[in-house]
Amino acid sequence: MSMPELHVISNGRQPLPQFASLAGKIFPHVTSFHLREKSKSSRELVQAIEWMLEAGVPAKQIVVNDRVDVAWSCHTGGAHLAYHSLEVERVKSAFPGMRTGCSVHSAVEAALVEQQGADYVLFGHVFPSQSKPDLPPRGLDALREAAASVRLPVIAIGGITPDNASQVIRAGASGIAVMSGIVDAADPAARVQAYIRAIHKGRRSHDPSC
Repeated sequence: MSMPELHVISNGRQPLPQFASLAGKIFPHVTSFHLREKSKSSRELVQAIEWMLEAGVPAKQIVVNDRVDVAWSCHTGGAHLAYHSLEVERVKSAFPGMRTGCSVHSAVEAALVEQQGADYVLFGHVFPSQSKPDLPPRGLDALREAAASVRLPVIAIGGITPDNASQVIRAGASGIAVMSGIVDAADPAARVQAYIRAIHKGRRSHDPSC
């Protein structure tokens, strides 16, 4: 069975040396680490990447949100784009070969960025989320529709726990992205394993050949 898609996202509050240390302990079981640090300067992001590399995290597992220039100059595993970021087509043209993901909220948006050349999408938020308490969740039906509308990997995000992670996989997601569920956990390594077990459970019920 292939390694599940598990993306871990920084929360913008945890000190970056602490996030780098956490990443160094769990990276063998994680697909990508997203540096989602809206208030940090480019120099601070570069320093965070250096700390992660020193902790043993492979550069290919590091994704920089929004700051394509930092991702490119540090030879990381790619950049992730939000609604306010550069367009996918522009990034792909200026930075050929860079793995580029996009945040989307509907099947229509997912299909659009796929046409523009995105390599994967983060779809959410699926369940009620502490980071977006005033916005209603999209739900599993919307996730299912988005996953069926594209061929590229759809990574579910938002309110995902070990108890509901298998549901998003059964809905067609290729994996999950988690912020507080791992970053704020008392035992992040144990929580990662709980998520992986849930993903495998969802895969087995979605595709018995897994």
